[in-house]
Amino acid sequence: MRLSSLIVTIVSLSFTTSAMAISSKSSSTLPRAQQADHHVVSKHETKINGERVKYTATTGTQPLWNEEDEEIAAIHYTYYQRSDVKNAGARPLLISFNGGPGSASVWMHIAYTGPKVIHIDDEGYPLQPYGVKTNPYSVLDVADIVFVNPINTGYSRMLKDKDGKFPSKDKQQKMFFGVNADVKYLAEWLNTFVTRHERWRSPKYLIGESYGTTRVSALSLALQNQQWMYLNGVVLVSPTDIGIEREGPVKAANRLPYFAATAWYHKALSDELQAMDLMEVLDLAEDYAINEYLPALAQGAFLSEEKRTAVAEKVAYFSGLNKQQVLKNNLDIEPSYFWKMVLNDRGQTVGRLDSRYLGFDKKETGSRPDYWPELTSWLHSFTPAINYYYSEELNYKTDVKYNMFGPVHPWDRNNNNAGENLRLAMAQNPYLNVMIQSGYYDGATNYFDGKYNMWQLDPSGKMRDRLSFKGYRSGHMMYLRHEDLKLSNDDLREFILKSIPAADEAAKY
Repeated sequence: MRLSSLIVTIVSLSFTTSAMAISSKSSSTLPRAQQADHHVVSKHETKINGERVKYTATTGTQPLWNEEDEEIAAIHYTYYQRSDVKNAGARPLLISFNGGPGSASVWMHIAYTGPKVIHIDDEGYPLQPYGVKTNPYSVLDVADIVFVNPINTGYSRMLKDKDGKFPSKDKQQKMFFGVNADVKYLAEWLNTFVTRHERWRSPKYLIGESYGTTRVSALSLALQNQQWMYLNGVVLVSPTDIGIEREGPVKAANRLPYFAATAWYHKALSDELQAMDLMEVLDLAEDYAINEYLPALAQGAFLSEEKRTAVAEKVAYFSGLNKQQVLKNNLDIEPSYFWKMVLNDRGQTVGRLDSRYLGFDKKETGSRPDYWPELTSWLHSFTPAINYYYSEELNYKTDVKYNMFGPVHPWDRNNNNAGENLRLAMAQNPYLNVMIQSGYYDGATNYFDGKYNMWQLDPSGKMRDRLSFKGYRSGHMMYLRHEDLKLSNDDLREFILKSIPAADEAAKY
């Protein structure tokens, strides 16, 4: 019964932009159970790396059902499919999530892999008039892409039950808002999506950014063991800890290379280091962090005064802070303190997610900045662009607010085994490859933590040839810098193409 009703809905609500679109308030406003399943299709053409590419864009909501076969949520997605190819079913499918938790898929959608990117300058700063422009580096030439908004993000919403009520807050958390609940319902939803769009034969890839890396790491095993859907690749963009422990001295030592990158960018290091290329500085900082700084931090209060002073001098040398600041923090520099103090003599603060961005505070004293200049800059350009893009270019009309950040808290972070789930999925699936992409100026999920994740993901070392790391001279959203938009898409394109096995290459060890 459910399948037949879905088929009728799909047929009746699939049309091109030139024909018509869902536009009236009564037919487009969510949440409504009868509107959990609708979409708009439009046809487009672009150029990617000089090649002409025709594609369709399908955007709308697909239902999520509970065990009683009741619609409990309308999950919004945007699906780009190349239309000028013969064997569409064999093309790779890239499934894209952002993070937060509570963040919409807007960031990678209209700034990284999609066919359009926001109108910004070459370093990522806002420009007016707001809007989008062609992305000449999109991976749509080699893979179809679906951008998914988890519940309460973007246009995705919970639905009222048959009695016209929403679940209680406690029940909502158990259903949707936690590490494992999130993965469970998204795996079910993706099964339906892949079936509807006839993509079971396709090589499949998950890409997640920030908390989205926790999501896709855990999803890799959930899809494999609960939906029997096997992947070719998982891409971790600016990864979180994905459940891999790195507390205490490890957490503190891992920050130093990021500090060095930021200080180098702002010319806050010694003349000796500033004369070097960034990568030379990072090689030195990484070596010191692992081989000397970490063992010193591990000794804590029992480190000799002579050694403590020497370490403080070296940390200051790499971070741009002074020796006294390092000593007063017991050699362990909190990121918020660094963001506030590294350019304090200039009266400026640096960004958290991208430390190339500058701000200024009401007072130059204190232990953390008043605001995050990079986030305000991004919201400045992304929010008008995504609302314009859906309404005027994809012709998706709705009175529902697009939630850049939606209400999903409190988020249940218990039993976060995402990294171990990813390791097990890789072990069970010889086709599965993993790539990490990080920006050197990201202070929220610093790049050296990303490398550490890679080192610790498979302690046996038996799968290290299927793990790779790519770094960029930008921040959390490395693709906002034009040079890295091209480079990161090139790296992703190469990763996808290389991880598709030959026709006679069996999945075995």
